Amino acid sequence: MILTPAYTYPDQVPVLLRQQGYAMLSPSAVAHLAGCDLAQLMALRPSWDRLASDNYLKDGGHYRKRRHSCFVVDGDAVTQAPHRAHWQPVEYNALHGGMERWFEPMEPQVVAAPAWHGLLRALARISSTLKGNTPWFVEAHQFRIDTEGGIGRPTPEGAHRDGVDLVAVFLVARENIKGGETRVFEAQGPAGQRFTLTEPWSLLLLDDERVIHESTPIQPVGEQAHRDTLVITLRAGGFQGA
Repeated sequence: MILTPAYTYPDQVPVLLRQQGYAMLSPSAVAHLAGCDLAQLMALRPSWDRLASDNYLKDGGHYRKRRHSCFVVDGDAVTQAPHRAHWQPVEYNALHGGMERWFEPMEPQVVAAPAWHGLLRALARISSTLKGNTPWFVEAHQFRIDTEGGIGRPTPEGAHRDGVDLVAVFLVARENIKGGETRVFEAQGPAGQRFTLTEPWSLLLLDDERVIHESTPIQPVGEQAHRDTLVITLRAGGFQGA
Protein backbone atom coordinates (compact mmCIF):
# COMPACT_ATOMS: atom_id res chain seq x y z
CA MET A 1 0.00 0.00 0.00
CA ILE A 2 1.32 3.42 -1.00
CA LEU A 3 0.95 6.06 1.70
CA THR A 4 0.41 9.49 0.17
CA PRO A 5 2.46 12.35 1.67
CA ALA A 6 0.65 15.22 3.37
CA TYR A 7 1.66 18.28 1.38
CA THR A 8 1.80 21.70 2.95
CA TYR A 9 1.59 25.26 1.62
CA PRO A 10 4.89 27.01 0.86
CA ASP A 11 4.33 29.68 3.52
CA GLN A 12 3.95 26.96 6.17
CA VAL A 13 7.29 25.30 5.44
CA PRO A 14 9.32 27.19 8.09
CA VAL A 15 6.63 26.49 10.70
CA LEU A 16 6.61 22.75 10.02
CA LEU A 17 10.39 22.51 9.88
CA ARG A 18 10.55 24.12 13.32
CA GLN A 19 7.73 21.98 14.72
CA GLN A 20 8.59 18.54 13.36
CA GLY A 21 11.82 18.82 11.40
CA TYR A 22 10.36 18.05 7.97
CA ALA A 23 7.84 19.31 5.42
CA MET A 24 6.52 18.10 2.07
CA LEU A 25 5.55 20.14 -0.97
CA SER A 26 3.58 19.31 -4.10
CA PRO A 27 5.10 19.81 -7.56
CA SER A 28 3.05 22.95 -8.13
CA ALA A 29 4.23 24.37 -4.80
CA VAL A 30 7.85 23.61 -5.72
CA ALA A 31 7.44 25.48 -9.00
CA HIS A 32 5.86 28.40 -7.12
CA LEU A 33 8.80 28.52 -4.70
CA ALA A 34 11.31 28.41 -7.55
CA GLY A 35 9.49 31.13 -9.47
CA CYS A 36 9.05 29.01 -12.59
CA ASP A 37 6.53 26.86 -14.40
CA LEU A 38 6.37 23.14 -13.64
CA ALA A 39 7.15 22.58 -17.33
CA GLN A 40 10.54 24.23 -16.80
CA LEU A 41 11.35 21.73 -14.04
CA MET A 42 10.12 18.82 -16.16
CA ALA A 43 12.44 19.99 -18.94
CA LEU A 44 15.40 19.06 -16.72
CA ARG A 45 14.38 15.39 -16.55
CA PRO A 46 16.19 14.10 -19.68
CA SER A 47 19.50 14.75 -17.93
CA TRP A 48 18.78 11.78 -15.65
CA ASP A 49 19.03 9.50 -18.71
CA ARG A 50 22.69 10.49 -19.03
CA LEU A 51 24.02 9.90 -15.52
CA ALA A 52 27.31 8.06 -14.99
CA SER A 53 27.73 4.91 -12.90
CA ASP A 54 28.49 5.25 -9.20
CA ASN A 55 31.68 3.18 -8.84
CA TYR A 56 32.03 3.63 -5.09
CA LEU A 57 29.25 1.36 -3.79
CA LYS A 58 30.77 -0.76 -1.03
CA ASP A 59 27.94 -3.30 -1.05
CA GLY A 60 29.16 -4.49 -4.46
CA GLY A 61 26.05 -3.23 -6.26
CA HIS A 62 25.78 -1.57 -9.67
CA TYR A 63 22.31 -0.11 -9.25
CA ARG A 64 23.17 3.58 -8.80
CA LYS A 65 24.06 6.28 -11.30
CA ARG A 66 24.72 9.87 -10.33
CA ARG A 67 26.19 13.30 -11.02
CA HIS A 68 27.35 15.83 -8.43
CA SER A 69 28.09 19.55 -8.48
CA CYS A 70 28.61 22.26 -5.85
CA PHE A 71 27.41 25.84 -5.59
CA VAL A 72 27.50 28.82 -3.27
CA VAL A 73 24.29 30.81 -2.83
CA ASP A 74 24.75 34.24 -1.26
CA GLY A 75 21.49 36.18 -1.34
CA ASP A 76 20.33 36.04 -4.96
CA ALA A 77 23.80 35.26 -6.29
CA VAL A 78 24.30 31.64 -7.37
CA THR A 79 27.88 30.63 -8.19
CA GLN A 80 29.00 27.19 -9.28
CA ALA A 81 32.03 26.11 -7.25
CA PRO A 82 35.06 24.40 -8.81
CA HIS A 83 34.40 20.69 -9.18
CA ARG A 84 35.25 18.81 -6.01
CA ALA A 85 34.91 15.41 -4.39
CA HIS A 86 31.90 14.50 -2.30
CA TRP A 87 33.02 13.68 1.24
CA GLN A 88 31.15 12.75 4.42
CA PRO A 89 32.46 11.78 7.86
CA VAL A 90 31.88 8.20 8.99
CA GLU A 91 29.71 9.56 11.80
CA TYR A 92 27.06 10.42 9.20
CA ASN A 93 27.73 7.74 6.59
CA ALA A 94 29.14 4.56 8.09
CA LEU A 95 29.22 2.82 4.69
CA HIS A 96 30.80 5.45 2.46
CA GLY A 97 32.11 8.05 4.89
CA GLY A 98 35.75 9.05 5.19
CA MET A 99 36.50 8.70 1.48
CA GLU A 100 36.69 11.16 -1.39
CA ARG A 101 34.18 10.24 -4.06
CA TRP A 102 34.61 11.93 -7.43
CA PHE A 103 31.50 11.93 -9.60
CA GLU A 104 30.86 13.42 -13.01
CA PRO A 105 29.57 17.02 -12.77
CA MET A 106 26.05 18.03 -13.67
CA GLU A 107 25.53 18.97 -17.30
CA PRO A 108 26.08 22.66 -18.17
CA GLN A 109 22.59 23.09 -19.64
CA VAL A 110 21.04 21.98 -16.35
CA VAL A 111 23.03 24.30 -14.09
CA ALA A 112 22.46 27.21 -16.51
CA ALA A 113 18.68 26.77 -16.53
CA PRO A 114 16.69 29.58 -14.86
CA ALA A 115 14.59 26.95 -13.07
CA TRP A 116 17.76 25.51 -11.51
CA HIS A 117 18.85 28.88 -10.18
CA GLY A 118 15.32 29.46 -8.88
CA LEU A 119 15.41 26.18 -6.97
CA LEU A 120 18.73 26.99 -5.29
CA ARG A 121 17.62 30.51 -4.34
CA ALA A 122 14.36 29.17 -2.88
CA LEU A 123 16.15 26.59 -0.75
CA ALA A 124 18.65 29.19 0.44
CA ARG A 125 15.78 31.45 1.52
CA ILE A 126 14.27 28.60 3.54
CA SER A 127 17.63 27.84 5.15
CA SER A 128 18.16 31.49 6.03
CA THR A 129 14.70 31.70 7.58
CA LEU A 130 15.55 28.75 9.83
CA LYS A 131 19.21 29.35 10.59
CA GLY A 132 19.91 33.00 9.81
CA ASN A 133 21.25 34.83 6.78
CA THR A 134 24.58 33.48 5.58
CA PRO A 135 26.13 32.20 2.38
CA TRP A 136 24.98 28.62 1.76
CA PHE A 137 27.33 25.92 0.52
CA VAL A 138 25.24 23.68 -1.68
CA GLU A 139 25.87 20.16 -2.94
CA ALA A 140 23.54 18.81 -5.61
CA HIS A 141 23.24 15.11 -6.43
CA GLN A 142 21.32 13.62 -9.33
CA PHE A 143 20.52 9.94 -8.65
CA ARG A 144 19.08 7.11 -10.66
CA ILE A 145 18.45 3.86 -8.79
CA ASP A 146 17.73 1.03 -11.23
CA THR A 147 16.68 -2.59 -10.78
CA GLU A 148 18.75 -4.36 -13.42
CA GLY A 149 20.18 -6.59 -10.69
CA GLY A 150 16.71 -7.30 -9.28
CA ILE A 151 16.79 -4.74 -6.51
CA GLY A 152 17.99 -1.17 -6.05
CA ARG A 153 18.85 0.57 -2.79
CA PRO A 154 18.27 4.35 -2.60
CA THR A 155 20.01 4.58 0.78
CA PRO A 156 22.42 1.65 1.17
CA GLU A 157 23.89 3.37 4.26
CA GLY A 158 20.52 3.03 6.06
CA ALA A 159 18.81 5.70 8.14
CA HIS A 160 21.17 8.64 8.39
CA ARG A 161 21.84 12.34 8.68
CA ASP A 162 23.97 14.17 6.12
CA GLY A 163 25.90 16.55 8.39
CA VAL A 164 24.39 19.68 6.86
CA ASP A 165 21.69 22.22 7.76
CA LEU A 166 18.94 21.52 5.22
CA VAL A 167 18.28 18.52 2.98
CA ALA A 168 15.93 18.68 -0.01
CA VAL A 169 14.85 15.43 -1.66
CA PHE A 170 12.96 15.82 -4.95
CA LEU A 171 11.32 12.88 -6.67
CA VAL A 172 12.02 13.34 -10.38
CA ALA A 173 10.66 10.08 -11.83
CA ARG A 174 9.30 6.75 -10.65
CA GLU A 175 9.01 4.14 -13.39
CA ASN A 176 7.69 0.57 -13.08
CA ILE A 177 8.78 -0.05 -9.49
CA LYS A 178 7.42 -1.01 -6.11
CA GLY A 179 8.98 0.04 -2.83
CA GLY A 180 10.94 3.24 -2.43
CA GLU A 181 9.07 4.28 0.70
CA THR A 182 10.54 7.31 2.47
CA ARG A 183 10.95 7.16 6.25
CA VAL A 184 11.72 10.10 8.53
CA PHE A 185 12.52 9.70 12.24
CA GLU A 186 13.33 12.04 15.10
CA ALA A 187 17.08 12.01 15.65
CA GLN A 188 16.60 12.13 19.44
CA GLY A 189 13.25 10.42 19.91
CA PRO A 190 10.90 7.61 18.89
CA ALA A 191 8.51 9.46 16.56
CA GLY A 192 8.57 8.71 12.85
CA GLN A 193 6.63 9.06 9.61
CA ARG A 194 6.56 7.06 6.40
CA PHE A 195 5.14 7.83 2.96
CA THR A 196 5.91 7.37 -0.73
CA LEU A 197 6.73 10.22 -3.08
CA THR A 198 5.10 9.46 -6.44
CA GLU A 199 4.61 12.81 -8.21
CA PRO A 200 7.48 14.19 -10.33
CA TRP A 201 9.04 17.21 -8.58
CA SER A 202 7.34 16.62 -5.25
CA LEU A 203 9.70 17.59 -2.44
CA LEU A 204 10.68 16.46 1.05
CA LEU A 205 12.51 19.08 3.13
CA LEU A 206 14.48 17.99 6.21
CA ASP A 207 16.10 19.88 9.07
CA ASP A 208 19.17 17.65 9.16
CA GLU A 209 19.98 18.49 12.77
CA ARG A 210 16.63 17.17 13.99
CA VAL A 211 15.73 14.13 11.86
CA ILE A 212 17.24 11.10 10.17
CA HIS A 213 15.91 9.63 6.94
CA GLU A 214 16.05 6.67 4.60
CA SER A 215 14.26 5.16 1.59
CA THR A 216 13.43 1.47 1.28
CA PRO A 217 14.74 -0.70 -1.58
CA ILE A 218 12.93 -0.81 -4.92
CA GLN A 219 11.98 -3.79 -7.09
CA PRO A 220 10.80 -3.89 -10.72
CA VAL A 221 7.21 -4.41 -11.84
CA GLY A 222 7.96 -3.76 -15.52
CA GLU A 223 10.67 -2.90 -18.02
CA GLN A 224 13.20 -0.07 -17.52
CA ALA A 225 12.33 0.13 -13.82
CA HIS A 226 14.04 2.95 -11.93
CA ARG A 227 13.65 5.79 -9.45
CA ASP A 228 15.17 9.23 -10.16
CA THR A 229 15.76 11.79 -7.43
CA LEU A 230 17.53 15.08 -6.91
CA VAL A 231 19.09 15.61 -3.49
CA ILE A 232 20.29 19.10 -2.59
CA THR A 233 22.02 19.84 0.72
CA LEU A 234 22.77 23.25 2.20
CA ARG A 235 25.41 23.88 4.83
CA ALA A 236 26.64 27.05 6.53
CA GLY A 237 30.34 27.74 6.94
CA GLY A 238 31.74 25.71 4.06
CA PHE A 239 31.64 22.40 2.25
CA GLN A 240 32.33 19.18 4.09
CA GLY A 241 35.81 17.86 3.46
CA ALA A 242 38.56 15.75 4.95
